[in-house]
Amino acid sequence: MSKELLNRFALIEGFSEDQIQILRPLIEDVNYQTDQVIFKQGDRADFLYFVLEGKVSIQFNPDDGPVLCVAEVNEGDVFGWSAALGSERYTSSAVCTERGVFIRMEGQELKKLCQEHPETGILILNRLAGVIAQRLRGTHEKVVELLHQGLNHT
Repeated sequence: MSKELLNRFALIEGFSEDQIQILRPLIEDVNYQTDQVIFKQGDRADFLYFVLEGKVSIQFNPDDGPVLCVAEVNEGDVFGWSAALGSERYTSSAVCTERGVFIRMEGQELKKLCQEHPETGILILNRLAGVIAQRLRGTHEKVVELLHQGLNHT
């Protein structure tokens, strides 16, 4: 991974050079095109993703209804956190809605990093927790809005 891309990775802001060197081999940059499916609901939850450029739609497909867009993920956001939470499967799908550059990290490697380098692991997990909490607030509002719309159409 180039130093330029790594410097744009907001999650590691303020990390020491040693901590960045510990993290560097665990992350890779990937590119996705508009309308490209990054992962599907039910796929193995292998990777945690960070948006450097682009946009992603997080979509949930309930058993009894149409696909719902539950979140829009933009630059600086995280998605695919099922992999970081130890879930075996993604609970939603991720579709690239604006081509871009993303960083991904394997969930098992993150777990291993936390065990071998707890200080760095705690920093990452604290930052992830903040991002996830922010997103859950936005997702809650989106679901309430979708339910409201659904009730008004019946």
